[in-house]
Amino acid sequence: MEVVFKPWGGYQTLFDTKYTKVKELQVEPKQRLSYQSHKHRAEVWVVTKGIATVTINGLTSKHKAGESITIPVGVKHRLENEGDDVLYIIEVQTGTYFGEDDIIRYEDDYNRLN
Repeated sequence: MEVVFKPWGGYQTLFDTKYTKVKELQVEPKQRLSYQSHKHRAEVWVVTKGIATVTINGLTSKHKAGESITIPVGVKHRLENEGDDVLYIIEVQTGTYFGEDDIIRYEDDYNRLN
């Protein structure tokens, strides 16, 4: 099982095939991922623990455990943990390519812009 550490927390890959990839994301308190999009994949996020602050095309909403968020290919999105505990998300990716180089960053707290 692949485990990757990021400045905002990290993820572990749970399942990986030609047509889908499933990860568990762990977002540390007061951290957020870059505002980004993907050319080759769509994502579905399922909140499993905590409250997720999600921005999709500039609109922000909050989601609790058991709720899911669908992000189509090419749509700008961001995941944030405004809480005091680690946020856990199951991310299901579908598409034609799942490499990390498919991330187009528009804003990033950690200076990782394209």
